[in-house]
Amino acid sequence: MTVTDIAAALPKAELHVHLEGTLEPEDLMRLAARNGVALPWYTADEVRAAYSYSGLAEFLQLYYLGCTVLHTRADFHELTAAYLRRAAAQGVRRAEMFVSPQPFLGRVPVDDVLGGVLDAVADARTDLGVDGAVLVIAQRHRTQAEALELLDVMAPWRESLLGVGLGGAEVGNPPSKFARFFADARGRGYRLACHAGEEGPADYVREALDAGVERIDHGYTAAADPALVARLRDEGVPLTMCPLSNLRLRVVDTLDGYPVMALHEAGVVATVNSDDPPYFGGYVADNYAALGLSTRQLAALARNSFTASFAPADDVAAGIAAVDAFEASQPNDAEAP
Repeated sequence: MTVTDIAAALPKAELHVHLEGTLEPEDLMRLAARNGVALPWYTADEVRAAYSYSGLAEFLQLYYLGCTVLHTRADFHELTAAYLRRAAAQGVRRAEMFVSPQPFLGRVPVDDVLGGVLDAVADARTDLGVDGAVLVIAQRHRTQAEALELLDVMAPWRESLLGVGLGGAEVGNPPSKFARFFADARGRGYRLACHAGEEGPADYVREALDAGVERIDHGYTAAADPALVARLRDEGVPLTMCPLSNLRLRVVDTLDGYPVMALHEAGVVATVNSDDPPYFGGYVADNYAALGLSTRQLAALARNSFTASFAPADDVAAGIAAVDAFEASQPNDAEAP
Protein backbone atom coordinates (compact mmCIF):
# COMPACT_ATOMS: atom_id res chain seq x y z
CA MET A 1 0.00 0.00 0.00
CA THR A 2 1.16 3.53 -0.73
CA VAL A 3 1.06 6.20 1.95
CA THR A 4 -2.05 7.58 0.23
CA ASP A 5 -3.74 4.18 0.45
CA ILE A 6 -2.74 3.81 4.10
CA ALA A 7 -4.00 7.28 4.97
CA ALA A 8 -7.37 6.55 3.37
CA ALA A 9 -7.80 3.08 4.90
CA LEU A 10 -6.72 4.07 8.41
CA PRO A 11 -9.73 4.28 10.77
CA LYS A 12 -10.06 7.81 12.10
CA ALA A 13 -12.31 10.52 13.48
CA GLU A 14 -12.57 13.95 11.90
CA LEU A 15 -13.09 16.73 14.43
CA HIS A 16 -12.56 19.96 12.49
CA VAL A 17 -14.61 20.35 9.32
CA HIS A 18 -17.05 23.13 8.40
CA LEU A 19 -20.01 21.74 6.50
CA GLU A 20 -20.54 24.95 4.51
CA GLY A 21 -16.90 24.68 3.52
CA THR A 22 -17.34 21.19 2.04
CA LEU A 23 -19.25 22.42 -1.03
CA GLU A 24 -17.44 21.08 -4.08
CA PRO A 25 -17.33 23.57 -6.99
CA GLU A 26 -19.72 21.45 -9.06
CA ASP A 27 -22.25 21.42 -6.21
CA LEU A 28 -21.76 25.14 -5.65
CA MET A 29 -22.67 25.86 -9.27
CA ARG A 30 -25.57 23.38 -9.22
CA LEU A 31 -27.13 24.88 -6.10
CA ALA A 32 -26.62 28.41 -7.42
CA ALA A 33 -28.55 27.50 -10.56
CA ARG A 34 -31.27 25.74 -8.58
CA ASN A 35 -31.74 28.65 -6.19
CA GLY A 36 -31.27 31.52 -8.64
CA VAL A 37 -28.05 32.85 -7.11
CA ALA A 38 -25.74 34.91 -9.32
CA LEU A 39 -22.06 34.05 -8.86
CA PRO A 40 -18.96 35.64 -10.43
CA TRP A 41 -18.09 32.33 -12.11
CA TYR A 42 -19.61 30.33 -14.96
CA THR A 43 -17.94 26.94 -14.50
CA ALA A 44 -16.64 24.75 -11.69
CA ASP A 45 -13.13 25.15 -13.09
CA GLU A 46 -13.42 28.92 -12.69
CA VAL A 47 -14.46 28.38 -9.07
CA ARG A 48 -11.40 26.21 -8.45
CA ALA A 49 -9.15 28.79 -10.04
CA ALA A 50 -10.41 31.34 -7.49
CA TYR A 51 -9.20 29.22 -4.56
CA SER A 52 -5.95 31.06 -3.98
CA TYR A 53 -5.65 33.21 -0.87
CA SER A 54 -3.34 35.68 0.76
CA GLY A 55 -4.71 34.70 4.17
CA LEU A 56 -7.78 33.88 6.24
CA ALA A 57 -9.66 37.11 5.44
CA GLU A 58 -9.54 36.51 1.69
CA PHE A 59 -10.66 32.91 2.11
CA LEU A 60 -13.59 33.95 4.30
CA GLN A 61 -14.90 36.23 1.54
CA LEU A 62 -15.20 33.22 -0.76
CA TYR A 63 -16.55 31.03 2.04
CA TYR A 64 -19.38 33.45 2.81
CA LEU A 65 -20.13 33.84 -0.90
CA GLY A 66 -20.45 30.07 -1.10
CA CYS A 67 -22.94 30.12 1.76
CA THR A 68 -25.35 32.19 -0.35
CA VAL A 69 -26.25 29.21 -2.54
CA LEU A 70 -27.71 27.25 0.41
CA HIS A 71 -31.43 28.02 0.70
CA THR A 72 -33.45 24.98 1.74
CA ARG A 73 -33.54 22.01 4.07
CA ALA A 74 -32.80 19.80 1.07
CA ASP A 75 -29.68 21.86 0.30
CA PHE A 76 -28.30 21.30 3.80
CA HIS A 77 -29.19 17.62 3.67
CA GLU A 78 -27.39 17.18 0.33
CA LEU A 79 -24.37 19.16 1.57
CA THR A 80 -23.98 17.02 4.68
CA ALA A 81 -24.67 13.72 2.92
CA ALA A 82 -22.04 14.47 0.27
CA TYR A 83 -19.39 15.25 2.89
CA LEU A 84 -20.18 12.13 4.91
CA ARG A 85 -19.92 9.91 1.81
CA ARG A 86 -16.48 11.32 1.05
CA ALA A 87 -15.44 11.04 4.70
CA ALA A 88 -16.53 7.40 4.85
CA ALA A 89 -14.44 6.65 1.76
CA GLN A 90 -11.43 8.11 3.59
CA GLY A 91 -11.72 5.94 6.68
CA VAL A 92 -13.73 8.28 8.90
CA ARG A 93 -15.67 6.36 11.56
CA ARG A 94 -16.82 9.44 13.51
CA ALA A 95 -17.29 13.00 12.23
CA GLU A 96 -17.84 15.93 14.58
CA MET A 97 -18.89 18.65 12.14
CA PHE A 98 -19.31 22.40 12.45
CA VAL A 99 -22.31 24.29 11.08
CA SER A 100 -22.74 28.06 11.28
CA PRO A 101 -26.39 29.17 11.27
CA GLN A 102 -25.63 32.89 11.69
CA PRO A 103 -25.05 33.68 7.98
CA PHE A 104 -28.46 32.17 7.21
CA LEU A 105 -30.56 33.77 9.98
CA GLY A 106 -33.39 35.77 8.45
CA ARG A 107 -32.98 33.93 5.12
CA VAL A 108 -33.17 30.21 5.95
CA PRO A 109 -35.15 29.01 8.99
CA VAL A 110 -32.83 27.44 11.57
CA ASP A 111 -35.12 24.39 11.53
CA ASP A 112 -34.17 23.87 7.89
CA VAL A 113 -30.44 24.41 8.50
CA LEU A 114 -30.16 22.08 11.49
CA GLY A 115 -32.93 19.75 10.38
CA GLY A 116 -31.32 19.10 7.01
CA VAL A 117 -27.91 18.49 8.58
CA LEU A 118 -29.19 16.20 11.33
CA ASP A 119 -31.36 14.17 8.96
CA ALA A 120 -28.27 13.47 6.84
CA VAL A 121 -26.30 12.53 9.96
CA ALA A 122 -28.98 10.00 10.89
CA ASP A 123 -29.00 8.56 7.36
CA ALA A 124 -25.19 8.20 7.33
CA ARG A 125 -25.22 6.37 10.64
CA THR A 126 -27.43 3.72 9.06
CA ASP A 127 -26.19 3.73 5.46
CA LEU A 128 -22.46 4.42 5.84
CA GLY A 129 -21.62 3.35 9.38
CA VAL A 130 -20.33 6.85 10.16
CA ASP A 131 -21.20 8.22 13.59
CA GLY A 132 -21.87 11.92 13.02
CA ALA A 133 -22.33 14.73 15.52
CA VAL A 134 -22.81 18.48 15.14
CA LEU A 135 -21.30 21.52 16.84
CA VAL A 136 -22.79 24.94 16.14
CA ILE A 137 -20.30 27.74 15.45
CA ALA A 138 -20.71 31.35 16.56
CA GLN A 139 -18.78 33.79 14.39
CA ARG A 140 -16.32 35.91 16.31
CA HIS A 141 -16.54 38.99 14.07
CA ARG A 142 -20.08 39.34 15.42
CA THR A 143 -20.91 40.43 18.97
CA GLN A 144 -21.13 38.27 22.06
CA ALA A 145 -24.78 39.36 22.32
CA GLU A 146 -25.41 37.76 18.92
CA ALA A 147 -23.63 34.59 20.07
CA LEU A 148 -25.86 34.44 23.15
CA GLU A 149 -28.92 34.93 20.94
CA LEU A 150 -27.71 31.99 18.85
CA LEU A 151 -27.84 29.76 21.94
CA ASP A 152 -31.49 30.70 22.36
CA VAL A 153 -32.21 30.04 18.69
CA MET A 154 -30.60 26.60 19.04
CA ALA A 155 -32.52 25.70 22.19
CA PRO A 156 -35.23 23.56 20.54
CA TRP A 157 -32.45 21.38 19.08
CA ARG A 158 -30.45 21.05 22.30
CA GLU A 159 -30.75 17.28 22.65
CA SER A 160 -29.61 16.70 19.08
CA LEU A 161 -26.50 18.92 19.16
CA LEU A 162 -23.13 17.96 20.61
CA GLY A 163 -21.57 21.32 21.32
CA VAL A 164 -20.66 24.83 20.29
CA GLY A 165 -17.55 26.47 18.92
CA LEU A 166 -16.18 29.85 17.95
CA GLY A 167 -14.89 30.48 14.43
CA GLY A 168 -14.33 33.15 11.81
CA ALA A 169 -11.86 36.02 11.58
CA GLU A 170 -9.47 35.46 14.47
CA VAL A 171 -7.19 38.51 14.67
CA GLY A 172 -8.77 41.22 16.80
CA ASN A 173 -11.49 38.88 18.06
CA PRO A 174 -9.97 37.09 21.07
CA PRO A 175 -11.76 34.27 22.89
CA SER A 176 -12.03 36.45 26.00
CA LYS A 177 -14.56 38.54 24.06
CA PHE A 178 -16.89 35.51 24.31
CA ALA A 179 -16.29 34.39 27.90
CA ARG A 180 -19.97 34.72 28.83
CA PHE A 181 -21.00 32.82 25.69
CA PHE A 182 -18.81 29.87 26.67
CA ALA A 183 -20.06 29.97 30.27
CA ASP A 184 -23.70 30.04 29.15
CA ALA A 185 -23.13 27.20 26.67
CA ARG A 186 -21.43 25.10 29.34
CA GLY A 187 -24.40 25.70 31.62
CA ARG A 188 -26.70 24.37 28.92
CA GLY A 189 -24.66 21.17 28.68
CA TYR A 190 -22.78 21.77 25.42
CA ARG A 191 -19.23 20.59 24.78
CA LEU A 192 -16.93 23.53 24.05
CA ALA A 193 -14.47 24.11 21.19
CA CYS A 194 -12.74 27.26 20.00
CA HIS A 195 -10.70 28.26 16.96
CA ALA A 196 -7.51 29.79 18.33
CA GLY A 197 -3.86 30.00 17.36
CA GLU A 198 -4.38 29.86 13.60
CA GLU A 199 -3.53 33.43 12.61
CA GLY A 200 -3.97 34.69 16.15
CA PRO A 201 -1.25 34.54 18.80
CA ALA A 202 -0.61 31.79 21.33
CA ASP A 203 -2.26 34.00 23.96
CA TYR A 204 -5.58 33.39 22.21
CA VAL A 205 -5.14 29.70 22.99
CA ARG A 206 -4.53 30.62 26.64
CA GLU A 207 -7.69 32.75 26.68
CA ALA A 208 -9.70 29.85 25.28
CA LEU A 209 -8.34 27.53 27.96
CA ASP A 210 -9.13 30.12 30.62
CA ALA A 211 -12.72 30.19 29.31
CA GLY A 212 -13.03 26.45 29.93
CA VAL A 213 -12.81 25.35 26.30
CA GLU A 214 -12.30 21.58 26.01
CA ARG A 215 -10.73 21.45 22.55
CA ILE A 216 -8.68 23.95 20.54
CA ASP A 217 -9.30 24.14 16.81
CA HIS A 218 -5.99 24.75 15.01
CA GLY A 219 -3.64 25.77 17.86
CA TYR A 220 -0.70 26.06 15.47
CA THR A 221 0.90 29.02 17.23
CA ALA A 222 0.92 27.12 20.54
CA ALA A 223 3.70 24.88 19.22
CA ALA A 224 6.32 27.63 19.66
CA ASP A 225 5.34 28.31 23.30
CA PRO A 226 6.79 25.61 25.62
CA ALA A 227 4.77 26.72 28.63
CA LEU A 228 1.55 26.56 26.64
CA VAL A 229 2.46 23.16 25.21
CA ALA A 230 2.97 21.94 28.79
CA ARG A 231 -0.42 23.34 29.80
CA LEU A 232 -2.17 21.65 26.88
CA ARG A 233 -0.47 18.39 27.83
CA ASP A 234 -1.21 18.66 31.54
CA GLU A 235 -4.85 19.68 31.05
CA GLY A 236 -5.40 17.11 28.31
CA VAL A 237 -6.86 19.66 25.88
CA PRO A 238 -6.59 18.38 22.29
CA LEU A 239 -5.70 20.35 19.16
CA THR A 240 -7.55 19.82 15.87
CA MET A 241 -4.85 20.82 13.40
CA CYS A 242 -5.43 21.31 9.66
CA PRO A 243 -2.19 21.07 7.66
CA LEU A 244 -3.46 21.79 4.13
CA SER A 245 -5.57 24.68 5.43
CA ASN A 246 -2.53 26.18 7.15
CA LEU A 247 -0.53 25.78 3.96
CA ARG A 248 -3.13 27.30 1.61
CA LEU A 249 -3.83 30.19 3.99
CA ARG A 250 -0.10 30.87 4.31
CA VAL A 251 0.07 30.20 8.01
CA VAL A 252 3.02 28.00 7.00
CA ASP A 253 5.18 28.09 3.87
CA THR A 254 5.72 24.33 3.79
CA LEU A 255 4.54 21.20 5.58
CA ASP A 256 8.15 20.14 6.16
CA GLY A 257 8.49 20.12 9.92
CA TYR A 258 4.76 20.74 10.49
CA PRO A 259 4.51 20.47 14.30
CA VAL A 260 1.71 17.94 14.73
CA MET A 261 4.06 15.04 15.50
CA ALA A 262 6.31 17.18 17.71
CA LEU A 263 3.25 18.17 19.72
CA HIS A 264 2.18 14.53 19.95
CA GLU A 265 5.63 13.53 21.16
CA ALA A 266 5.43 16.31 23.76
CA GLY A 267 2.28 14.69 25.15
CA VAL A 268 -0.36 16.89 23.49
CA VAL A 269 -3.35 15.13 21.92
CA ALA A 270 -2.77 16.56 18.45
CA THR A 271 -5.03 15.52 15.55
CA VAL A 272 -5.23 15.98 11.78
CA ASN A 273 -8.34 17.31 10.01
CA SER A 274 -9.47 18.95 6.77
CA ASP A 275 -11.20 22.24 7.79
CA ASP A 276 -12.80 23.24 4.43
CA PRO A 277 -11.57 20.51 2.08
CA PRO A 278 -12.46 21.74 -1.45
CA TYR A 279 -11.14 25.20 -0.63
CA PHE A 280 -7.81 23.85 0.64
CA GLY A 281 -7.14 20.94 -1.71
CA GLY A 282 -7.89 17.83 0.29
CA TYR A 283 -10.10 15.82 2.62
CA VAL A 284 -8.90 14.35 5.89
CA ALA A 285 -6.90 11.43 4.48
CA ASP A 286 -5.22 13.83 2.05
CA ASN A 287 -4.09 15.86 5.05
CA TYR A 288 -2.63 12.73 6.68
CA ALA A 289 -0.85 11.75 3.48
CA ALA A 290 0.60 15.25 2.94
CA LEU A 291 2.65 15.06 6.14
CA GLY A 292 5.14 12.48 4.90
CA LEU A 293 4.86 10.29 8.00
CA SER A 294 5.33 6.57 8.63
CA THR A 295 2.45 4.18 9.17
CA ARG A 296 3.30 4.09 12.88
CA GLN A 297 3.11 7.88 13.11
CA LEU A 298 -0.12 8.07 11.11
CA ALA A 299 -1.66 5.46 13.40
CA ALA A 300 -0.65 7.47 16.48
CA LEU A 301 -2.45 10.52 15.08
CA ALA A 302 -5.51 8.41 14.23
CA ARG A 303 -5.63 7.16 17.83
CA ASN A 304 -5.45 10.76 18.96
CA SER A 305 -8.46 11.57 16.78
CA PHE A 306 -10.63 9.16 18.73
CA THR A 307 -9.16 10.21 22.07
CA ALA A 308 -9.85 13.87 21.25
CA SER A 309 -13.43 13.24 20.17
CA PHE A 310 -16.45 13.93 22.34
CA ALA A 311 -17.68 10.37 21.75
CA PRO A 312 -18.71 8.06 24.61
CA ALA A 313 -15.81 6.17 26.20
CA ASP A 314 -16.83 2.82 24.68
CA ASP A 315 -16.85 4.32 21.18
CA VAL A 316 -13.44 5.89 21.77
CA ALA A 317 -12.05 2.54 22.85
CA ALA A 318 -13.56 0.83 19.80
CA GLY A 319 -12.01 3.42 17.50
CA ILE A 320 -8.58 2.99 19.05
CA ALA A 321 -8.91 -0.79 18.79
CA ALA A 322 -9.71 -0.43 15.08
CA VAL A 323 -6.54 1.63 14.59
CA ASP A 324 -4.52 -0.97 16.49
CA ALA A 325 -5.88 -3.75 14.29
CA PHE A 326 -5.15 -1.80 11.12
CA GLU A 327 -1.59 -0.98 12.19
CA ALA A 328 -0.96 -4.62 13.10
CA SER A 329 -1.98 -5.62 9.57
CA GLN A 330 0.70 -3.37 8.01
CA PRO A 331 4.47 -3.92 7.58
CA ASN A 332 6.23 -2.98 10.81
CA ASP A 333 8.52 -0.34 9.34
CA ALA A 334 6.33 1.06 6.55
CA GLU A 335 7.59 4.56 5.91
CA ALA A 336 6.26 7.29 3.69
CA PRO A 337 8.31 7.79 0.51
